[in-house]
Amino acid sequence: QVQLLESGGGLVQAGGSLRLSCAASGRTFSSYRMGWFRQAPGKERAFVASISRSGGSTYYLDSVKGRFTISRDNGKNTVFLQMNSLKPEDTAVYYCAARVGLAVSRLQADYQYWGQGTQVTVSS
Repeated sequence: QVQLLESGGGLVQAGGSLRLSCAASGRTFSSYRMGWFRQAPGKERAFVASISRSGGSTYYLDSVKGRFTISRDNGKNTVFLQMNSLKPEDTAVYYCAARVGLAVSRLQADYQYWGQGTQVTVSS
């Protein structure tokens, strides 16, 4: 079992930056593959980024490549999402998720543990 708590959301102007954090407690954090998902108003929750257990492999939604960076600090049981050049279409609730499995995944169903989410609002 692992508990996840996101922080760092807020209101920012287009072109600005935010850094989301997700602190994990419970089982050994380094045993989990981690992901970030987001749910925009009126839309289904969607994949944003994922990272391997060591942090050596990362994957991104095409529309955030070059703007967002996922990273992790296993010593601090934390995964991060650095978001730069934010756009109004990035407005959503952002969720952190943890996966016990053989590989990094973009599928929500593959993640067993979820945080409560943090709101990110980008104004134009």
